[in-house]
Amino acid sequence: MGKVTGFMEYERLEEGYKPVPERLKHYKEFVVGLDDPQSKVQAARCMDCGTPFCNNGCPVNNIIPDFNDLVYQGDWQNAITVLHSTNNFPEFTGRICPAPCEAACTLNVNDDAVGIKSIEHAIIDRAWAEGWVQPQPPRHKTGKKVAVVGSGPAGMAAAQQLARAGHDVTMFEKNDRVGGLLRYGIPDFKMEKSHIDLRVKQMEAEGVVIRTGVLVGELPKGSKVTNWAKETISPEQLQKDFDAVLLTGGSEQSRDLPVPGRDLDGIHFAMEFLPQQNKVNAGDKLKGQLRADGKHVIVIGGGDTGSDCVGTSNRHGAVSVTQFEVMPQPPEQENKPLVWPYWPLKLRTSSSHEEGCVREFAISTKAFIGEKGKVTGLTTVNVEMKEGKLVEIAGTEKTYKADLVLLAMGFVNPVATILEGFGVEKDARGNARASTDFIGGYATNVPKVFAAGDMRRGQSLVVWAIREGRQAARAVDEFLMGFSDLPR
Repeated sequence: MGKVTGFMEYERLEEGYKPVPERLKHYKEFVVGLDDPQSKVQAARCMDCGTPFCNNGCPVNNIIPDFNDLVYQGDWQNAITVLHSTNNFPEFTGRICPAPCEAACTLNVNDDAVGIKSIEHAIIDRAWAEGWVQPQPPRHKTGKKVAVVGSGPAGMAAAQQLARAGHDVTMFEKNDRVGGLLRYGIPDFKMEKSHIDLRVKQMEAEGVVIRTGVLVGELPKGSKVTNWAKETISPEQLQKDFDAVLLTGGSEQSRDLPVPGRDLDGIHFAMEFLPQQNKVNAGDKLKGQLRADGKHVIVIGGGDTGSDCVGTSNRHGAVSVTQFEVMPQPPEQENKPLVWPYWPLKLRTSSSHEEGCVREFAISTKAFIGEKGKVTGLTTVNVEMKEGKLVEIAGTEKTYKADLVLLAMGFVNPVATILEGFGVEKDARGNARASTDFIGGYATNVPKVFAAGDMRRGQSLVVWAIREGRQAARAVDEFLMGFSDLPR
């Protein structure tokens, strides 16, 4: 490493945030990234450890010590080359990845981990600014045609890899813009959509044909899954027109809360609420947008989606925002000797929480209450863990005022009709059944139909979607050509 003793000389420096009053006025990113000298110092903290656990902690296996060293040496152009060798879209992960690599950092055993995510963020932003991110069209075409269904991070990564291998790739997206949950699930203040648009231009220059507003198959009647499709195409037609089909749609079926009063107006899934604001930010006109202005908002679900609802509600001008989590409050500091190098259970406070939110843990919703068909509140009870089960604590019942309730309890599986339309077998959780074996991986039971990303593994991180998209692209390439030079 360039600075062998750097981890003993320098302290970790976090990326900064713009002040809360300022950032609540808009939906733009507010993270203040590291400048070049700061990045060099942070990269110097990377230890010359014998086994860099960060590589395996990262789902795409980023070659982290190498790009840290290159940043320390000031060789930013080679740093982005190393970063791109494993990750198609570091501007996505550098902004919204929870950084399992940092949890696995060797320095994290008894000190603050290397700020890997902030360094990755700095590398890709510098690369775009310098014009180093350019299209990589294939030298030779194979004449094979591949359909990629879904344009989230898994579909984007797979389409880009397959196009670079020389195949004619068409990517189908049911919504009006590319990006999947990157586009319509993650708020703009966490990741502005211009980053997706830049990659779309690059992919089109590499030969990817993108068809938005096209629904493959059909959605179930009454489905509340986001869908702005203007045309449909049947699974049979795709199988007829293409040499291979890769299904990379999201796990979009939201987990519901079937308690009394669920049918009251004012109770919505998070994925009814968040996409609408993203569309408005993009300049679209919406009638009857779901808004939190002047309302008491309850967000049920303590994960990232719930946090996104908190931040969006505060920007709308909610009177109050309260977030429920059914599990007990985790410790503020993890037991590192027990959990390292794995992802630790600890209390995580997001930037949205810091903007204004009451957090309630170990709480369960018993019923929604309302007047004239509209929700006005809900009743809860505290719960505790006993013998591996959550049980109610007698005498802890409470009523909360609520004008808007947002259900953000995760996603259970993909919309089943697309898998049924292709005849793809499902696993016990309702996802596409396909292994990740080195030989024949990502193939479903249907000839020439493959599945990857949340469609296959269930709801997960963006970085896992990119990994699966890349690996599935290699599997499809090998299926079509008998071999593949794509990295796995």
